[in-house]
Amino acid sequence: MNEAYFNGLVLPAMCLAALGWAVPRVLALWWPEGVKWLMGLALVSTLVMAFCGAGFFAFLYSAQGVNLDDLYATGGLSVPVHFAKLSLISALLWGPLMVLSLAGVPKNWVREVW
Repeated sequence: MNEAYFNGLVLPAMCLAALGWAVPRVLALWWPEGVKWLMGLALVSTLVMAFCGAGFFAFLYSAQGVNLDDLYATGGLSVPVHFAKLSLISALLWGPLMVLSLAGVPKNWVREVW
């Protein structure tokens, strides 16, 4: 049962979902207020989560014993493309939570009004 959480999909899904909620909230602490800035925050949060998702899957591959150097030797450029595809698929997990997190950012604005 424990192996299903760590090597399966439950723990990675929970971690990516938590990151999807936390990344916009943490970036919003230093981000300027305003609707245009909120759209920029959404773009930057999406890019950060895309890189985090790809890195997370690369970590999971290496944790299960896959040598990433061997993957690059056999696949070349297809390896980053593969991890990018996994990251896009994982957006189904973190995307809705990130949208909800971004929707809550304007309630903490002091100078701007939504």
